[in-house]
Amino acid sequence: MTVSRREFIAQSGSCAAHLALVGAVWPAAAQRMWSESNRGSIVAREPFGNLEKISDGVWALISTPFNNDRTTLSNGGIIAGRNGILAIEGFNQQAGATWLAAKTRDLTGKWPTHVALTHYHGDHANGLAGYFGLAVGGNKPIVRSTQRTRELVVERNKPADPSRESALKDAVVLSGSEPTTIDLGGKVVRVVPRSGHTDSDVSLELEDPSIVFAGDLLWNGIFPNYVDAVPTKLATAVRELRRAKDTTYSPGTAPSRAPRITTATSQCSARSRTRHESHMRPERASRMPALHSHCLRPSASGRCSTRRCLGRRLPRGIKS
Repeated sequence: MTVSRREFIAQSGSCAAHLALVGAVWPAAAQRMWSESNRGSIVAREPFGNLEKISDGVWALISTPFNNDRTTLSNGGIIAGRNGILAIEGFNQQAGATWLAAKTRDLTGKWPTHVALTHYHGDHANGLAGYFGLAVGGNKPIVRSTQRTRELVVERNKPADPSRESALKDAVVLSGSEPTTIDLGGKVVRVVPRSGHTDSDVSLELEDPSIVFAGDLLWNGIFPNYVDAVPTKLATAVRELRRAKDTTYSPGTAPSRAPRITTATSQCSARSRTRHESHMRPERASRMPALHSHCLRPSASGRCSTRRCLGRRLPRGIKS
């Protein structure tokens, strides 16, 4: 098989490749912490991840990619209302989507009625067709994505998969510029177009309870994949995700200890950024959003916790 230079770069720069690289250098203890940590009550546990209940009718799938099981790789979730159920992400393989659909039926008595993708990367979209077909009772959920996500899944995610393209063909196209809503009955999910990790990002947000499925705009405890990122846009998106009330964030790739951000910690993070920038040369200060946008949990001292989040020294030439 011949792989073009473009395909090689796309595949080697994917989030899956990024996780593989991190897994090769991360200490075993850190990898075990990723697999064992949890915020909610675990309702299902598999080698590839844990399904955690984080609120009534809301579950987060926290993948454990360092267990050498590539079924899902990305995080995802379920939001269940009276009239509809939203499954979040298509995952790395069809088996991941089929598993989440089956768990949705176990937990709610119904198959997913909607599926949403937070962006185009393969670990979030390649298994989309697993929500369709006989394995899920002939279910045909409504797929929702931006036009850009649909285009990039077909254009860049290799090898091509006719079943994936078929699942996307009739997708409801979400606005790429204005928020839209999905009314599930008793739960209204706000779909907010964003950019920074890719130019196809969306966040999926609930107001009450305050929960945000942020896709790979947020990485918790691990340095983000910047292959498609625009750091200034990513920093803006992360700041916009912060809420002035207690909020549970489900990152796209992270341990289940998704940060709960309160007004106090948001202000602390802003003070930390200001403190760093005040004693940096201008050219270094301009790079701060790229270095610190992923870190939403500053340490008690007020210093940026990038070093603590990584659990290792920063790359040479970058100082905290």
